[in-house]
Amino acid sequence: MDSIDAQQAFAALSQATRLECFRLLVRHEPTGLAAGQIAQALDVPQNTMSTHLGILARAELVRADRRGRSIVYRADIEGLRDLMLFLLKDCCGGTIDIEPLIAGLRACAP
Repeated sequence: MDSIDAQQAFAALSQATRLECFRLLVRHEPTGLAAGQIAQALDVPQNTMSTHLGILARAELVRADRRGRSIVYRADIEGLRDLMLFLLKDCCGGTIDIEPLIAGLRACAP
C-alpha cells in the first residue's frame, strides 16, 4: 500500500456512516451482509448506502459478491491488513516495541 491508497482508505473511513458500515461488516465476517440489510441496520436509505459502499469498495475496504439477485458485501480483511501494516511500517523509527500491538491485532483474527 502506498500513501495515496492509505489516504483514500482513511478518507473513506472518515465519514460516520461509512465507518459504522465497515465496522458492521467486520462483525459479520466471513458471511457478509446484503446491501439492503446494511442499509436497514444503519437506518440509511438504500441509494445513499449504495454510494457509501461504492466509496468503501474503491478504497479496497469492502468487497461485493453477487449471490442470486442480491449483492452481498464483506469487509476486505486483506485491505484492512494492508492499511494496518502501512501505519506500522517504520513506526516510531524503531524506538518502540510494537509486538504488543501486533499481538492485540492477532487476538482479533477469526
